[in-house]
Amino acid sequence: MTQQGYMVSNAFFNRELSLLEFHKRVLYQAYDHSLPLMERLRFVCIFATNLDEFFEVRVGGLVEMLELNASSPTGPDGLSQEQTLAEVSGRAHTLVDEQYRILNDQLLPMLRDNDIRVLRREEWNEAQVAHLKQVFETDILPLLSPIGLDPAHPFPRILNKSLNFIVKLDGKDAFGRNSGRAIVQVPRSLNHMVELPPEVGGEGRTFVFISSIIHYFMAEIFIGMTVIDSYQFRLTRNSDIFLDEEETEDLLRAVQGELVYRQYGDEVRLEVADTCPKELEDFLVKRCEITTRGVYRINGPVNMNRLSDLFDLIKDSRYYFPPFVQAMPKLPKRTNSYFAALKKQDILLHHPFDSFHAVVDFLREAASDPNVLAIKQTLYRAGSNSPVVDALVAAAKAGKEVTAIVELRARFDEEQNVALAERLQRYGIHVIYGVVGFKTHAKMLLVARREEDSTLRYYVHLGTGNYHPKTTMLYTDYGLMTSDRTMGEDVYRVFLQLSSMGKASKMECLLYAPFTLHKGMVRRIRAEKENAENGKPARIIAKMNSLYEEELTNELYAAARAGVKIDLIVRGICQLRPGMEGLSDNIQVRSIVGRLLEHSRVFYFENDGNPELYCSSADWMIRNMFHRVETCFPIKHKKIRDRIIEDLELYLADNTHAWLLQSDGSYQHLQPKGGEEPIDSQAILLERWAARQLTPV
Repeated sequence: MTQQGYMVSNAFFNRELSLLEFHKRVLYQAYDHSLPLMERLRFVCIFATNLDEFFEVRVGGLVEMLELNASSPTGPDGLSQEQTLAEVSGRAHTLVDEQYRILNDQLLPMLRDNDIRVLRREEWNEAQVAHLKQVFETDILPLLSPIGLDPAHPFPRILNKSLNFIVKLDGKDAFGRNSGRAIVQVPRSLNHMVELPPEVGGEGRTFVFISSIIHYFMAEIFIGMTVIDSYQFRLTRNSDIFLDEEETEDLLRAVQGELVYRQYGDEVRLEVADTCPKELEDFLVKRCEITTRGVYRINGPVNMNRLSDLFDLIKDSRYYFPPFVQAMPKLPKRTNSYFAALKKQDILLHHPFDSFHAVVDFLREAASDPNVLAIKQTLYRAGSNSPVVDALVAAAKAGKEVTAIVELRARFDEEQNVALAERLQRYGIHVIYGVVGFKTHAKMLLVARREEDSTLRYYVHLGTGNYHPKTTMLYTDYGLMTSDRTMGEDVYRVFLQLSSMGKASKMECLLYAPFTLHKGMVRRIRAEKENAENGKPARIIAKMNSLYEEELTNELYAAARAGVKIDLIVRGICQLRPGMEGLSDNIQVRSIVGRLLEHSRVFYFENDGNPELYCSSADWMIRNMFHRVETCFPIKHKKIRDRIIEDLELYLADNTHAWLLQSDGSYQHLQPKGGEEPIDSQAILLERWAARQLTPV
């Protein structure tokens, strides 16, 4: 299967269009008949969530720039904001149509074949109607606040991504008004679906959308008036938070204030049922102040992500990926101590194959160890009810000096992080909000411990992903636990610089954005280029989420022209155009989209037979290199380095969940050719590493 590409006029792909190509690869997982049924449905729901965020952030940003009369190109691809929005609209409309075609033609019929039914209103029998009327009157009607539209009740400010009905009415209300229209918002406090009891629903499992119940009993809301019909619609708004940090005295309070306005940003997308008459659609377009290209007519449930309720309701293991057992490090039997293990050798964690509980247990041991003096940690996304946060609180209660750098501006986690910061401060933990103008995206944990010989030793954990237990079950990431002296001292210097706001210190082994990371990557790419020109071994393998930084891309082009073999494993956005004669013949770009979200950032340089390998919190993006605090750490131990390189080679051999980027911007889905053995990198890694006991190497 090959995805339709888009034409470019030069050597760079457009960021927004490249991101839409990734969302399409996610959607196309729903076509994979080798996946369990509910997992295929999950990919459709993930696509819906991804597209929501795409409109809230990327499209919202473009619309805002246009309104500010910023007419410069969006990037090195040369497209203006207006051209990009036009291209995005055409592609997004095609994807949405495809999304509902997959749902209606494949997934819902297959669910029905497996006795899992989502009933439409026209399918309800008398017993079901009677039962659902009771549900409506008891659980739904008391929560509804319909708004009749007249001069005293103008069109309301619609909440971002809320599901609503536009209702066409006839007749006068109790006050003699006859506006002809009303708005009804579906309550957000309710689950999206209800299950019918077996005596009403019949064999198997039968579900109904809350919105379908409201639609069916709409006349019960407007007593004395005639409901001609009603139609679902949903509005998506620009949800990016803007803060003038130079003018902000209290970042915590400023973020709290801006969160209120996120639900009411500028309108960027209107989804409406495809049965809605043109008259009402035009009314919504005018009242929502949206362009016609921002209108999406939906053949099915508006907001498909409502189907995700089924994942909590359907527990049958036949319909899901089989569970796997995560590994834990093998600690010394006598002490069962991470400190004892790390004094001897490093520990590599490869999530989700290795359990994140190792990091939590390490923190808990540090919290209770009387020889531990201080703990410092960055928290970008920690999640609610986090065991990591609990361990930091326990350490503070035990009298340790605890410092947490909480990034309040982690997109869509701002509210949670505000609450986290306030909780940490209640227990006397030093909370720092990072650096003005730079998000703290680095994943670092440092423990300062007084050893038996009275020396102070640093134990650190550095990672490519977040300190979030849930995402470590779904994302592939690397974490390195070490007591290496130079690594520990470098991490200490980063924390010192973040808390004191002093000048950046010289690092011995870490690369550190926004100071040395970009220069360090450029220098290593150029070294590979020089080695190739001199006939020495030269190769680059880089795995990341996104590649969108012009200088690094041009350096890769130059290295490829010199003969360096370059393999890029880029999950999402990629501006580099491979396969161009004389420019990028030696570059292959692939994307792995499978059961797990590929999230690790790994950079390999052949270095004339003396390989260098780095793991990082940073992608090769403008924002990561110049507008964020990031760390990139070397893998020094040969055995660990070889293990990660082996993983990279496995990703490059994948012919099951790999997509190869073509020079026209399309992606070719790689599949085993005649006689070839199927290679599923994620499945092999699960089989290879899960359920083993990790021995420090």
